Amino acid sequence: MATVLGIIAGGGSLPTTVADNARSLGSRIVGVGFAPDTDPSFPNHCDEFIWLKLGQLGRLVDFFTQHGVTHVVMAGPINKPRALDLRPDWRAARLLLSLRTRGDDALLRAVGAELEKEGMLLVGPHHFSPDMHTPAGLLTRRPPDKREQQDIDLGWSVAEQLGSLDIGQCLVIREGIVLAVEAIEGTDATIRRGGTLGGPGAVVVKRPKAGQDRRLDLPAVGLETVQTMAEVGAGVLAIEAGQTLFFERQKAVDFADRHGIAIIGRHVGPLI
Repeated sequence: MATVLGIIAGGGSLPTTVADNARSLGSRIVGVGFAPDTDPSFPNHCDEFIWLKLGQLGRLVDFFTQHGVTHVVMAGPINKPRALDLRPDWRAARLLLSLRTRGDDALLRAVGAELEKEGMLLVGPHHFSPDMHTPAGLLTRRPPDKREQQDIDLGWSVAEQLGSLDIGQCLVIREGIVLAVEAIEGTDATIRRGGTLGGPGAVVVKRPKAGQDRRLDLPAVGLETVQTMAEVGAGVLAIEAGQTLFFERQKAVDFADRHGIAIIGRHVGPLI
């Protein structure tokens, strides 16, 4: 039986990339989107599609079941501040009441569990976008200097500790001082805040949370990330190799080289 892939589409280009790559492998695509986050052109890449509001978990499950979805991918970010205004249906409300915390990882795990109860298999977007994996090593011409490397080491440790509390994936550091930690605002806003507070020369670290389910919320960076760094004069981007998706990587590296930004893929775990 052919795979019917359900895509829960957030923002950015990842949902479209997943849909196109999965279709090339013979999958039928059933998509769900959320305005204004999901790209308006994404429905054109699906065999079946529906627009939903955040919190309509029951309708999402019913739509996937109706169209015989066998596998599900969550791809792309949802605007987190707007998520605070969701109006849950009965199924979503029941799920929210069952949670002790409502951090990203806890919520996504719970949604994933609801889908698996219906016999759908969760898969990570990286299965359909292998060329987006971050390679290990220095990606740019300029390497981090000694001070920047110390900030990377500190940021790596702090990110690991915060991740165990289901807080953020990104932080900004300069000269041993943590300037910003990602909360509900997202990566780019975190970089802007940290860069504004610390001035030029900040180091940006982004890595998965400890124990994070890679099928549900794989960290991602891209050209826009590096452009935001240039806006505030941040000097280094350190990300986890093999565990971070890197959109428009070559364009981002070329841009970084032109602006004297160092990018490094730090390998500390298995390459997915």
